[in-house]
Amino acid sequence: MNLKRVLAAAILTAMVLAPAAWPKVKPTSDRDAAVAEKWIAAWNSHDPDKMLPVFTDDVFYEDVAYGEVSHGHAEFRKFAADEFEAVPDLELKLVRASVHNGHGTIEWSFSGTDKGIYKTGKKFTVRGVSVIDVRDGKIARSLDFYDSGTIMRQVGVLPAQ
Repeated sequence: MNLKRVLAAAILTAMVLAPAAWPKVKPTSDRDAAVAEKWIAAWNSHDPDKMLPVFTDDVFYEDVAYGEVSHGHAEFRKFAADEFEAVPDLELKLVRASVHNGHGTIEWSFSGTDKGIYKTGKKFTVRGVSVIDVRDGKIARSLDFYDSGTIMRQVGVLPAQ
């Protein structure tokens, strides 16, 4: 019985003291946390030139679902302009964001009318996530992940499930 009490006391002591030895997580800076809101606002502006200040000059931007890759402001500006033309009523809504130590995710929903992707004129909504790297308060790398099949089903290019 004494052995059980000693073991229980040792376990409780370890549980109390162990967290003090764990590495400290640096809290998200206000600047890093704000980047997600700036990203959403930039997309919702429908203006490629308003997108650029959110990204570093040497940004790497990849739309993984469609295999589109942009390097730098000029290529990214063209990508954004093409998106605004293809989905003129595009709207992004922020679901959740988590940015720590210059790396994080932005969860979003993207809605609009297909005018230029498949040219169906039909509305769609898709959920997605962007995995980002932040440098000096701007996005230096962004990878967008979402299910293009969801869009295709909603606009009638693929059969509904």
